[in-house]
Amino acid sequence: MDPASTTYRVHQCSKCPRDTEYYCEPCSCDLCQKCKENHVKNLKTIDHNVVSHHEKFNNIPTQEICVRHPRKVYINYCEPCQIPVCDSCFGHKSHRFPITLFRKERHNFESIQLAYKTKLHQHRGTIHTIRSEALFYRPVLLPGITDDIKTCRTEFSLYQSEILKKAQKLKDLIDCVLYDLLNNVFCDSDFKHRCLNQKIEIIRHIASLQIYVYRYEQSTLSPYKFLSSIKTVISQIHLQLHTSQLSMTESLNKEDVMESLSAIQITERGNRRVGNQCLLKLMSAPVFQQSLTLRGVDRCYHISCVSSDRAWVSDKENNLILISTKDDILHHQIKSLEYGLHTVNSKMELIYVDSNHDIKIISSNLKESKVFIERTNYAWRPHCVYWSSSFQELLVGMQKMYVVTSNKAGYCYKSGKVNRYDRTGHLTQTIGQGLYRVTNYITENNNGDVVVSAFDKVVVTERGGRHRFSYTGPPSGSRLLPRGICTDALSHILVCDGTTKTVQMLDKDGQFLSHLLIRPSGIFSPRSLSYDVNTHRLWVGSQDNNTVVLYRFIDRQGTLRDQSPNVMESLVKKKKQPHQENECQLIYTPKLDQTIIITGIYGCNHMSCVTSDRVWVSDREKNLMLTNTRGDILHHLNNLCRYFIHGSHTVTSKSELIYIDDNHNIIKLMNDLKHTTTFVETSDSTWKPRCVHWSSSTEDLLVGSYRNKVDHKGKGKINRYYQTGKVTRYNKNGQLTNIIQQGNTGLELYNRPDYITENNNGDVVVSDTLSAVVVTEREGIYRFTYTGHPSGSRLEPHGVCADEMSHILVCDGKTHSVHIIDQHGQFLSQLFTSSEILDKPYSLSYNSTTQHLWVGSLSNKVFIYKYETGKDTQTDQQIHTPDGDALSSSTSAVEWR
Repeated sequence: MDPASTTYRVHQCSKCPRDTEYYCEPCSCDLCQKCKENHVKNLKTIDHNVVSHHEKFNNIPTQEICVRHPRKVYINYCEPCQIPVCDSCFGHKSHRFPITLFRKERHNFESIQLAYKTKLHQHRGTIHTIRSEALFYRPVLLPGITDDIKTCRTEFSLYQSEILKKAQKLKDLIDCVLYDLLNNVFCDSDFKHRCLNQKIEIIRHIASLQIYVYRYEQSTLSPYKFLSSIKTVISQIHLQLHTSQLSMTESLNKEDVMESLSAIQITERGNRRVGNQCLLKLMSAPVFQQSLTLRGVDRCYHISCVSSDRAWVSDKENNLILISTKDDILHHQIKSLEYGLHTVNSKMELIYVDSNHDIKIISSNLKESKVFIERTNYAWRPHCVYWSSSFQELLVGMQKMYVVTSNKAGYCYKSGKVNRYDRTGHLTQTIGQGLYRVTNYITENNNGDVVVSAFDKVVVTERGGRHRFSYTGPPSGSRLLPRGICTDALSHILVCDGTTKTVQMLDKDGQFLSHLLIRPSGIFSPRSLSYDVNTHRLWVGSQDNNTVVLYRFIDRQGTLRDQSPNVMESLVKKKKQPHQENECQLIYTPKLDQTIIITGIYGCNHMSCVTSDRVWVSDREKNLMLTNTRGDILHHLNNLCRYFIHGSHTVTSKSELIYIDDNHNIIKLMNDLKHTTTFVETSDSTWKPRCVHWSSSTEDLLVGSYRNKVDHKGKGKINRYYQTGKVTRYNKNGQLTNIIQQGNTGLELYNRPDYITENNNGDVVVSDTLSAVVVTEREGIYRFTYTGHPSGSRLEPHGVCADEMSHILVCDGKTHSVHIIDQHGQFLSQLFTSSEILDKPYSLSYNSTTQHLWVGSLSNKVFIYKYETGKDTQTDQQIHTPDGDALSSSTSAVEWR
């Protein structure tokens, strides 16, 4: 049986009951014709390699009958003729003649199997584009064409009627002008009369000239007579060629007639196109695609996409690497790079700024390198580059340093501009000199706007150079620290903000739309961005580590006519969690009961309540003291780990102290305050415990730990700024029972846990160094990240605790207040603003027995508040803050994943 004609009915499609015809290699699934079409168009699987079942099982026919010689089979392939040939096809003149005859060269042949594989590889990219792109958006053109067919007869009949009316008017004018010309300008009787007079005048003039010549010739005989005759001046005659009135300067043509009918304009619109707004839509939230941990860089300062699976990544330490989505390093280039100093052109060639500030190009095969633009003006140097695929031009952000010396010190002032170069490297335009202080990153929007990430703003100019707007963050005028920048297929501008550790989305006119990413797990502080226009994936690089994460936030329209007006609204609004029925609501009127001043303490960095009148307090100088409500020192320990000034101690249900000592071991101090035992001995020196919390509900110990990672440049160097964290759970016997380190996507949840607590519902709540409170379920399933109010604003979390209603309280070093959020991460209110407390709140401890909240400050003061509660079954009640502002109980201040 011929395998080429075999129907694979024994295999069913993996997605429907139909017979399979295709196979997706990455998904390892069988597909029918219909499911194959949907598979290659879906942005989730757009880059998958889908093959026929013949190719999957290598059932490719090895013998095919020659169409010219039915008794023969194809054995070779002629490359010049681009046809398969059998042994009888060698009778072809190009195949038959030897090399030396007739000075003809014999054609080259190759195996037909090898030729097939070569051609298949060459056409695979084209077929992929047709499958995923052309076959998707070409049908979108059909409705417009159908509508034009229906309306063209009606519209053109109106135009025809107008043209006929104007043509009749034109004919009447022509008749009038023609009559005037024939009877006045071109009248033959008048023309004949003028010509006759001119003839008589010329005859007379000729006669006078002849007399003059005769007298000149006879002058030798009568010289005096000649002298007398020349006193009379010979009359002049001015000839008028009346026949010139019969010539026409130019002939009539079609353009003259069209111009005379200029009231009706017929213009060509160009090729029929479909805008991305008809094809694409924003998703309600970004979807995680993949994470990459890179070797060869310590941070990800800039990314330039090459293809759907390749990108160039650079750091601050002179490293530039080409990576793949398989975590492979394909090329390593050592150069002096920091900001947006590389880009990729339409030929997939790398364009970068080298250590001499020359702009170079590396070929796509990575073998050839040349100088594209040589630096000639040493006052200016290139600081960022971007290749415009629309105009085939290079945009270069330039930087200039000015040194001004005053009486006190020398100050450096920076100035920036943008140069535009054509594809040959010639300067064609200079933009925005005086608009920029620095030019760190640069990109171009779909409408031609030039977008620059400057010192404290995003500056946008038109292609011609006119300033359009400057974006300074939400709300306008807030402190923005812009980093990496890019645009998407819908002309949105995306920018990394180093202040709030977010990725912000603006529209093309500079209006803030949403925080696309807020302290994303694994990245923590986004630094670099690159948008892949083919797969619509966003590459995000980290400022704090060597992690790159791929997200997708744009999808194709579900139907060709589906354009939901609420897409942007759904992106801006965050997921709301339902409130439990009969949930207790806090009466936000905490009453100050007592202030304690503790001598010998240098800041109340952490507190652990023992009883209603006793508390352990630690400071930044490794002091750990037991004090009462009168401020008396009942016990003093000085072997607390000095470098861990955060949540480094807790109290068990038996009022025993557990703390981290200076050897990074976890010690238990008995109630007699004399005997100690090692509860958990640190065996792995790379991980250091940083905070602890005793769970009274499970009798477990929660420990927040961190470690400094080793860089990935092959030097084995420890980078103390490159950290990761985890939470470990120990039972009451000190045995490890659980580790929480990664979220649902496999990305790291913590950078460095500072404080830790447990909520009444079992959630583990961590106050992390990098601007967030991270909450997981007891088993470690990620729930949410709180980053301040409003969502995406800068949070500096310190001490954290939970009350009896499962509300989470956290000290914020930015606003110097205490934020209260519910168990689902919704912001409720702020406590202890600057008008209510004389010191800055830093640490918290809640006594559920007496409903007292202990608040420690950065000084030696502890404030004890009566934290009263009440019942309120109305879940939509307005919550009033101390300053009188009303905040909805469902106000969103949380990032969900």
